[in-house]
Amino acid sequence: MGAQWKAKGKELAANAKGKVFGKLAKEIMVAARSGADPALNARLRLVVEQARKVSMPKDTLERAIKKGAGLTGESVHFEHVIYEGFAPHRVPVMVECLTDNLNRTAPEMRVLFRKGQLGTSGSVAWDFDHVGMIEAEPAAAGADPELAAIEAGAQDFEPGEEEGSTLFLTDAADLDIVSRALPAQGFTVLSAKLGYKAKNPVDPASLSAADLEEVEAFLAAIDANDDVQNIFAGLAG
Repeated sequence: MGAQWKAKGKELAANAKGKVFGKLAKEIMVAARSGADPALNARLRLVVEQARKVSMPKDTLERAIKKGAGLTGESVHFEHVIYEGFAPHRVPVMVECLTDNLNRTAPEMRVLFRKGQLGTSGSVAWDFDHVGMIEAEPAAAGADPELAAIEAGAQDFEPGEEEGSTLFLTDAADLDIVSRALPAQGFTVLSAKLGYKAKNPVDPASLSAADLEEVEAFLAAIDANDDVQNIFAGLAG
């Protein structure tokens, strides 16, 4: 969780599938500004692969690419903005948003952070590393994540969010190179993106059950906002 916070529970995840599609469609539209062909646009290729992994409908995927590339005649503009601060009990948080209206998003974030503390730019970013995050699963029994990390050029690895998966951490500039190299090392890439990993995550064991529940509720409330793409919380484990 020191890498990326995700809502817990399979039922919750299933109910939020439409929301996941919405977030991915935004990322696809933003990536497609640099070209509609995934073969020539590394950022778009990675997001398209992620969309296919979660079974985004083909027409939704293609519409998002065309819209982002300006092929439909519609004007699309999303601004990337990051909000920094603390969840309850001083857990550092980076909230990544894509918004078409900052005048809506900014006050909504201020309200959501009332149960924590909204900081200024750079107030907690110093305590996070900007890295590439590749979640992958072994394509066959015996695939060694340590060897794969070394051979593919990843900086580090740790258990992934999905059962049996591995999260490979890379230099931000090496995200596409490593994601392309992992299949040859016996791993199937599930997702690949840039994100933030806490340098000094808070140990959940240092919090009471009630305090931890308060932190989770805070993060879940932020995640429910339509403009929020990713939440990176400084919480270990």
